[in-house]
Amino acid sequence: MTQIGNKIRNTRKQKGLSQEELAEAAKVNLRTIQRIEKGDNEPRGKTLQLICAALDVEAEELLNYGKEKDSSYLTLVHLSVLSFLFVPIGNIILPLILWVNKKEKIEGLQTLGKNVLNFQISWTTINVALMILLITSPSYFDFILLLLLLLLLINLVFPILFAIRINKAKNNYLYPKLLRIIR
Repeated sequence: MTQIGNKIRNTRKQKGLSQEELAEAAKVNLRTIQRIEKGDNEPRGKTLQLICAALDVEAEELLNYGKEKDSSYLTLVHLSVLSFLFVPIGNIILPLILWVNKKEKIEGLQTLGKNVLNFQISWTTINVALMILLITSPSYFDFILLLLLLLLLINLVFPILFAIRINKAKNNYLYPKLLRIIR
């Protein structure tokens, strides 16, 4: 079985799809999926794009030519968002630097970096909006302050939980997709 066939099969199973469901979602022939997973064929061009779209992964994640596995670096990217505690917008700057430096070298970092950055940009935007409301609407001070504390707690707990999951070889793409600014 080819490496890409293995990755497609594993991703399909992670998503809980049968070969038939993947073929239907990707709008390709079932026999094509079977041949790819068996290693008889490698998907190219449009077929690869359709399969990736159906699995909600990027082609780079399946191909990973020359990329190494490095769960400690992926963990570092998750934990780097905690830098917002010391540096304003550090939760965006540090993960961005880590992502840009190695996104072509580490397996899974391309998608993980986008996921982390999109969540952090969304989180920061919501926080700024709530702080503006806090200043301009003193009558809702308690409610807005509670929301800000809840968001702070979320951004403290999520990175730690996700870093733990990365070390246990679980899914890398854990942050909720709020705004898709980086595609």
